[in-house]
Amino acid sequence: MPTTSSVGLRSERGPILLSLMLATALVALDATIIATASATIATSLGAFEQVPWLFTSYLLAQALSTPLAGRLSDILGRKRLILAGIGLFLAGSILCGAAWSMTAMIAGRVLQGLGAGAVMPVSQTIAADIYTLEERAKTQGYLASVWAISSVLGPTLGGVFSEFLGWRWIFWVNLPLCLVAGWMIVRRYHESPRTGPREPIDYLGAVLLSGGSVLLLLGLLEGGTTWAWTSTPSLAVLGSAVVLAALFVLHALRAEHPVLDLRLLRGRLVGVATAVSLVVGMIVLGLSSYVPIYAQGVLGYGPLLAGFALAAMTVGWPIAASNSGHLYLRIGFRLTAMIGSVLVLVGTGLMLLLGATTPLVAVAATTFVVGLGMGLTAVPPLIAAQSAATHGTRGAVTGMNAFARSLGSAVGVAVCGVIVNASTTTGADGAPTGSGLMSAMHLVFWFVVGAAAVLAVLAALLPVDRQAARDRRAAQSTAA
Repeated sequence: MPTTSSVGLRSERGPILLSLMLATALVALDATIIATASATIATSLGAFEQVPWLFTSYLLAQALSTPLAGRLSDILGRKRLILAGIGLFLAGSILCGAAWSMTAMIAGRVLQGLGAGAVMPVSQTIAADIYTLEERAKTQGYLASVWAISSVLGPTLGGVFSEFLGWRWIFWVNLPLCLVAGWMIVRRYHESPRTGPREPIDYLGAVLLSGGSVLLLLGLLEGGTTWAWTSTPSLAVLGSAVVLAALFVLHALRAEHPVLDLRLLRGRLVGVATAVSLVVGMIVLGLSSYVPIYAQGVLGYGPLLAGFALAAMTVGWPIAASNSGHLYLRIGFRLTAMIGSVLVLVGTGLMLLLGATTPLVAVAATTFVVGLGMGLTAVPPLIAAQSAATHGTRGAVTGMNAFARSLGSAVGVAVCGVIVNASTTTGADGAPTGSGLMSAMHLVFWFVVGAAAVLAVLAALLPVDRQAARDRRAAQSTAA
């Protein structure tokens, strides 16, 4: 439910939501916008071998700051954290735009990632604070749709900027948008003053969680590419990640105020909703990374048309997400998520029928169905978990949910990359052959189908909101 101060500021909520959508669009775009400009950037800065770090540095930094920001927003306040996130993102964009070397560029990407990790969970938490349960599905649907659309449009916009304006404009364009978003939050968003003693910040937990997360994602992203999975560096990195993760779990279960309260996961609703977010990240980033590769490498289309095949998912997603509130208020969170997960399973299952001569419109149709399903599956479990949380733990719950999606995204990209690298045959020029790439894509689609099946099981495990069900039955009886 909204806080007392936010209830009194209903006329301000529109500009606040707009600023949250703008900030979300910025961080989602910059996760993928350099995909089509990375070669140009590397050539300009003279360090082509460091291209993978343009992506991994952003993702690693985002994974590091996401769970910390969610918890700190409960301690220090939402407004401080989201403004800090926008400020870090702005500083990173300036450094990237002015980068004189690949080292400076990577440092800027780290700052952007740290800012993005704060903006994503805190923006969702603010929306949960200022909107009622009935309104929340539409507002969270807007944020989820902005994230999905921006992630997919990123590569296309990156190519346009790189080809017609110069790659530095990819980052310079962020400056006025960050300033506008920050100014609107400063002017329009007012939190209730916090009373009572402030909880201590769990620095040890933050170090253990950050170190374990970074090493895990580093091992997943670099394993099989920079080094072999069974090599000493790979085993050392992943082994260290496991040790730090185990130490963090022991610490979090004993600490009075852990930075990421794993005890919240004991609740079935929060635990299942977090697992749903993990699998959603795996599916969305797996498709976002490899559907365009299939459309270009197998079907022979250019980047623009290949992007169309994936953009269909961003059409289905907001259509379903914006209407999911009407559905879950009638039939509940669980049934809504179950319907959505079945649609995701159907859409990914249809991908198994795609071949080397499939029309592009058929590819777009499958991703459209997946998008419809995601619009009904990704948002309702999060809203249910936020509604069950208190105002003092809502940021932590949202932060865990966002962290799970970041982790799932990294796992999805890493697993699909391993599948393609292990299954693709190359021609004399070193490029993958059509038949070899098609075989690899089928394996990728099988992986996504398996993830969709897990998603359907998780949706079925969501608890039934019995109080909401009683309210719906009472309303129906009154109407009759």
